[in-house]
Amino acid sequence: QVQLVESGGGFVQAGGSLRLSCVASRTISGVYGMGWYRQTPGNQRELVARITSDDTRNYADSVKGRFTISGDNAKNTVYLQMNSLQPEDTAVYFCNIESMLYPYRYWGQGTQVTVSS
Repeated sequence: QVQLVESGGGFVQAGGSLRLSCVASRTISGVYGMGWYRQTPGNQRELVARITSDDTRNYADSVKGRFTISGDNAKNTVYLQMNSLQPEDTAVYFCNIESMLYPYRYWGQGTQVTVSS
């Protein structure tokens, strides 16, 4: 079973930076998209950033200009550089990989990001 392993979360003061990393435990075929989502208690998981196989990148309005997603489809790795972090960015961040092949979507276990004011 493929696992997505995330790292890079932690505690940071407002204005600081963190870089999240995600790597698949083995090669996933048919990947067409990779992304990061986040979730806070009592709320739905929301898209933060996504990158497609043709390098198209999409960001949530709240993170545009502050966060940058990058990745390598062939290596099934995806990163999220987060700058100018704010307390409202505090959440559990989940890595996601989308494939054309079953089971079509993979999730990481989540990594906590906490930003203090």
